[in-house]
Amino acid sequence: MRLGDQRPSDNIQDLRGGGGRGLAIGGGGLATVVLAIGIYLCGGDPSSLLQGEQQPSVPQNTANKAQAPDANHEFVRRLMGNLEDAWRQILPQQTRVRYRDPVLALFEGQVSSACGYASAATGPFYCPGDSKLYLDFAFFRELQREFKAPGDFAQGYVIAHEFGHHIQNLTGIMDKVQRAGNNNRISVALELQADCYAGIWGNFAAKQNRLDAGDVEEAIRAAQAVGDDMIQKRTQGYVVPDSFTHGSAAQRQEYFMKGFQSGDMRQCETLR
Repeated sequence: MRLGDQRPSDNIQDLRGGGGRGLAIGGGGLATVVLAIGIYLCGGDPSSLLQGEQQPSVPQNTANKAQAPDANHEFVRRLMGNLEDAWRQILPQQTRVRYRDPVLALFEGQVSSACGYASAATGPFYCPGDSKLYLDFAFFRELQREFKAPGDFAQGYVIAHEFGHHIQNLTGIMDKVQRAGNNNRISVALELQADCYAGIWGNFAAKQNRLDAGDVEEAIRAAQAVGDDMIQKRTQGYVVPDSFTHGSAAQRQEYFMKGFQSGDMRQCETLR
């Protein structure tokens, strides 16, 4: 990606080394479901969240502490800036919904959010309870090593997917899902729509001439790698379609490309 001249986001909360070691601080309902989905996306065990949610909360120090400049930090600041620029335009143009920026919270090892306790094993996740995306940079290494999906645009796709959950929160989709009751079919629809929204951001970035040759292929590899069928094959050796919560590799690629090719939120309707 070409982000060298991109405005960096100011909506970054750096919790690395600043605590983030408390247990669950509440949440539940859809907030917990979205967090559990994030755990499953990365091949983790959602039961760690559910167990943590039953434990009493303890105070934690969430004050930012200074971190030495690093390439990952600079990358996500500029990436978030581009995502903000995209959705500040796209959301009001294509809907009647008022846009608000989320916050990207960086952590190491473990963190407490308004959705509960999570460890680095959860991978990136979005919490609608506090409108924050959570990221441990260890996931970037995991994406390359375990999921065989290297590249900056693959990393961008993952963060854009979580940003897509923020858009769902703003548009009321998450409230609609909670009223409908949580089940695997609805979870898959929610995740595929977030993939489609990630593709819409990719369309915006492409129009800005920010993509390099091979970037789209990086995102496709990442989308396929986190398909339920691929994760199940890797972790248990067989596939159980009825247990899918995110969609198959083919579905995730399909919906990313729907957004990327159209740039149209109407093409992302999965919850009908």
